[in-house]
Amino acid sequence: MITVYGRATSSNVQIVMWTLAELGVPHERLDYGHVHGGTDTEDYRAMNPMGLVPALRDGDVVMFESAAIHRYLCARYGRAPFWPDDPALRGPLDSWAEWVKTAFMPALLNGLFYPLVRRDPALLTPEIVAQGEAAIAPLATMLDARLGQGPWLAGGDFTFADILTGHGLYRYFTLPFARPDLPNLAAYYARLCQRPAYARHVQISYEPLRFKPE
Repeated sequence: MITVYGRATSSNVQIVMWTLAELGVPHERLDYGHVHGGTDTEDYRAMNPMGLVPALRDGDVVMFESAAIHRYLCARYGRAPFWPDDPALRGPLDSWAEWVKTAFMPALLNGLFYPLVRRDPALLTPEIVAQGEAAIAPLATMLDARLGQGPWLAGGDFTFADILTGHGLYRYFTLPFARPDLPNLAAYYARLCQRPAYARHVQISYEPLRFKPE
């Protein structure tokens, strides 16, 4: 039995849980992090020295970093077309998956999610929101252009890359900010919403993460 350590409201934990659900691999998830605590213990730090979530234990295999866990699970338990056998097919898809994780998501989280949800609203100004909107818009436009080749990143097949690409779109489309009109991206998100594993593991309210004054 695979064990995932991390709270359901973490977007990084959601990557792992969505992957496991799409693969149909038996697993359990234990609440760690944020209000649940547990990440500062010696045992947990042995699994994830950063003291963040998620961590994963699969028999003797212990891992941290959500994208690395995602690829491990796909390589060990997935098969084509979800996890293409040919690196020449898998590599270009992985470029976009990695780009979303390292470019799109930081812009979304740092520029909009944290200011709008995680931080004191008294500190929020229109200028902060405008800066976040300006940072995410060209990246969303790039993704929209790529998704025009759809319906999925690989064309007709839903693959591992769609999980890393799509995991942040619930927040992108539900946060209160001005988004450019990008029909390919909107249609892609609508298709994701029809997947039961996405609805269960990604479309989770982030209200428990909202700033609360002490």
